Amino acid sequence: MKTRLIGGAKRLIVLTSDVGVTALAYWFAYYLRFNFDIPKINFAMFLNTLPVLIVLRVACFFVFGLYSGVWRYASMNDLIRILKATVLSSLLFSVYVGFVYHFIDFPRSVFVIDWFIILTLVGGSRFLYRLFREFYPVRSTRSRKKVLIIGAGRAGEMILREMNQSTQIGYEPVGFLDDDRAKKGQRIHGVSVLGKIDDLVKIAVKKEAQEAVIAIPSLTGKEMRRIVRLCDEAGITCKTVPAISDILNGSVHVNQIREIRIEDVLGREHVELNREQIREYLTGKRVLVTGAAGSIGSELCRQIMKMEPEQLILYERVENELYRIDMEFSQVYDGKPYAMILGDILDTDRLGSVMESFRPQVVFHAAAYKHVPIMESHPLEALKNNIQGTYNVVKASLSSGVEKFVLISTDKAVSPANVMGATKRVAELICQGMNGQGGTRFIAVRFGNVLGSAGSVIPLFQEQILRGGPVTVTHAEMTRYFMSIPEAAQLVMQAGAMGKGGEIFVLDMGEPVKILDLAHDMIRLMGLKIGDDVDIVFTGLRPGEKLHEELVSCEEESVRTMHGKITMVKSPLVDWPGLRKDIEEKVLGIRSDDAALILDTLNTLIKSCTAETPGGQK
Repeated sequence: MKTRLIGGAKRLIVLTSDVGVTALAYWFAYYLRFNFDIPKINFAMFLNTLPVLIVLRVACFFVFGLYSGVWRYASMNDLIRILKATVLSSLLFSVYVGFVYHFIDFPRSVFVIDWFIILTLVGGSRFLYRLFREFYPVRSTRSRKKVLIIGAGRAGEMILREMNQSTQIGYEPVGFLDDDRAKKGQRIHGVSVLGKIDDLVKIAVKKEAQEAVIAIPSLTGKEMRRIVRLCDEAGITCKTVPAISDILNGSVHVNQIREIRIEDVLGREHVELNREQIREYLTGKRVLVTGAAGSIGSELCRQIMKMEPEQLILYERVENELYRIDMEFSQVYDGKPYAMILGDILDTDRLGSVMESFRPQVVFHAAAYKHVPIMESHPLEALKNNIQGTYNVVKASLSSGVEKFVLISTDKAVSPANVMGATKRVAELICQGMNGQGGTRFIAVRFGNVLGSAGSVIPLFQEQILRGGPVTVTHAEMTRYFMSIPEAAQLVMQAGAMGKGGEIFVLDMGEPVKILDLAHDMIRLMGLKIGDDVDIVFTGLRPGEKLHEELVSCEEESVRTMHGKITMVKSPLVDWPGLRKDIEEKVLGIRSDDAALILDTLNTLIKSCTAETPGGQK
């Protein structure tokens, strides 16, 4: 209420100012026209027409939104609106004078002189105010935090301007840091570019900086980690502006400055999608997602809904998770065509009935068991869910005439060292083998860990840090690939659009990250110190774990695609008749829960069903 009253009072002041400026400009136009001595008859015309001009000016200023803007952000766009408003009001005024007075005793040159003067006064007053606020900002009574701005580009300039203009922002910019050598020594709005980012520690001490703000929206995770560690070394806090994918309107504001999250230091590159290509196979289609309430499955469903399918079918066996996503969709997509289906991919009757009823044209198969140590303890369940379940969905898709089937796979399927990875590799082989057996095109998409997914390392570390530690790391040299859930889901959709059938696509996961470095970064970002506040304990590799994951095996060949973040893998040819027989007779007939036996059986199967050289599907 108070804010509204203050805003109304400010608009009234501006309106009153414009009324005064309009009268002054009109009088001065007469004054100049008659060489500083206005005849009485013309002065009478001035007084008679002035009220009409004021009404027309103010009305046009309202129409063009000159009273809804903020003076301290006056820009070229505001100047154009002032130009339009003054031109229109002058034209309407000339029509009025011609119609009522027929230009008798009214000098026509006054129109032109008045227009130039009013444009100068109205436009100039607004830009002078902005200039005054930038050079003499109203300072907050509270102490201002000295801050270094990292990045002397467009985002850095906008952040600096807002810091200078805002009255209660609490920041005092003391300099820029930028790796562009040509910018060193330059000044932006009076603030110098002091040096390179590597000079942060020394400059922070010299300038007594208390905080650094990273104003480079396109920064990679590797570069972000480097800056965070320099800030830690300098003993100052570090914040950032949003990633470029979050800045949709091209502007950056001070209120967008936020704490650095772990997602930032692991990678923040914007994903460019060929939306038209994706829309071609999803818009207006019936799409089914298995495992629809899981981390990847649920994000896939959100992204698919943006593509306006004819209907989205969310197939999930965990009741609580299905309820959770149903509650979300009922609020976000109320009235949109989607169906929540409680069902298990191991229940062939239920699966067949749903496929027959909805007749999906596209299937994303995200349902799978994924936790390596648990699957080592329960290998038979992994076999049933990841192989039998996939086989069931593949056969049901063929029977119901699905056009395109996309399997969500994993980097653990490459040279599998554990039961989970081996079951996912067999699932890939099933899709490759079944491609060409009917009208359905089968595609597999392989990627590594996703940030924040259920049961992943990041939520585990957060929990351990909040408890006071210790943070458990299995091995000092262990590395993993990471990708955000939205990025993974979007690239899966893109790969599905690109696939013609029989391919395995690999998503670009960037550089592998050391889990130990990840633990260090998370402890640091949560404002704690290793050893003093939280300890790190090494627990040793768990059953089935590798030190390093791969995305492509030595038997496979990588082929670049038109999309920079998606690679196609040429795998050895699949002997489908032999593979099918072995799956049905040897694998699906296993009843033992012996992990070593199952892994040995699956790896033997994987080796025996492939030829020795990479190639396409038979």
